[in-house]
Amino acid sequence: MTATERAVELAVIAARAASDRKAEEIIALDVSEQLVLTDVFLIASGTSERQVSAIVDAVEEELHKVGVKPIRREGKAEARWVLLDFGDIVVHVQHAEDRVYYALERLWKDCPVIELPEDARGGDGSSSTDGADASDDGAIYLAEDTQA
Repeated sequence: MTATERAVELAVIAARAASDRKAEEIIALDVSEQLVLTDVFLIASGTSERQVSAIVDAVEEELHKVGVKPIRREGKAEARWVLLDFGDIVVHVQHAEDRVYYALERLWKDCPVIELPEDARGGDGSSSTDGADASDDGAIYLAEDTQA
């Protein structure tokens, strides 16, 4: 069994909302074979409590527009790790430091990654102009190294 089309659709909407608030390292995991309660975990990072809170607000707002409300919300007051349970998807918005510490991706590494559209993957939107090599071999190049 794989994640439903509706769950993937909601994950993309949530990921785009998070990306619009400059969330980093947005990934979606198909957890449908491991969990009966949900199909998709969407994980995103913010660099401050204020940003985590803004990402959470944006995700809730965009999903509300398509008629989806959270069943449960945890951690909003602290804004370090906020969990939003929408039934079909569970959104984890973590402070970048907490994301490294808890490493949800490693915990759920056996679950397939759901490919997100480029505008829903997070970052600052400047990945094509940040000095990275155009071949996209995964290495990070400084601007002066690209002239070699």
